[in-house]
Amino acid sequence: MKVAVVQFPGSNADWDALHTVRDVVGADAWYAFHKERSLGDADAVVIPGGFSYGDYLRAGAIAGFSPIVGAIREFASRGGPILGICNGFQILTEMGLLPGALTRNAHLRFECRDIHLRVESEGPFTGMGRGTVLRLPIAHADGRYHTTANGLEELERQDQVAFRYCTRKGDAPDGGVANPNGSVSDIAGIYNRDKNVLGMMPHPERASEAILGNDDGLSLFQSLRRHLGVA
Repeated sequence: MKVAVVQFPGSNADWDALHTVRDVVGADAWYAFHKERSLGDADAVVIPGGFSYGDYLRAGAIAGFSPIVGAIREFASRGGPILGICNGFQILTEMGLLPGALTRNAHLRFECRDIHLRVESEGPFTGMGRGTVLRLPIAHADGRYHTTANGLEELERQDQVAFRYCTRKGDAPDGGVANPNGSVSDIAGIYNRDKNVLGMMPHPERASEAILGNDDGLSLFQSLRRHLGVA
């Protein structure tokens, strides 16, 4: 399995992502710098978290015009699996590869803590099964997912909601205490229509080793291995 980790000025979870896919999962992984125009022969792409370009204008806005974006778009159009984490999710919406937008948390505070989320849709990164509850860390100020009523209806109809914030037991009351940022319909992550591009606010790469006290995030990368047919 070959994985390109896209690196922007301001990325701060790029090492976490590279370490996870290379040293924990065992993939052949490398950085693809924002000024490059090729992802090489990657089987999958990870767009990590951070503050690309200092979050100037708005989170992910400038990154959507980087030279590497053309290669990401082309990879997505061929059905290549892409995982955008936190700022990576924001970048994917700015690129138009995912619908909706990530806005300032409803309470206007930065959130950095563990949360629970429930798998809502199966795909390359969510082969662990619908209803599975994961505990993952979040670290964001602009993680409130927003879309129109029609947009939400379309996401539901196309089975694109990948994750919802939930309680430890898996309950997901809309706008309830389990929702850390006010995201519409408790959405924590979505797929594109073709189910090959996933954006999510929680950080699976920061919870992928037992030595860290939590390896729930490893299941996403193991799912990717199965999707790509890697033993």
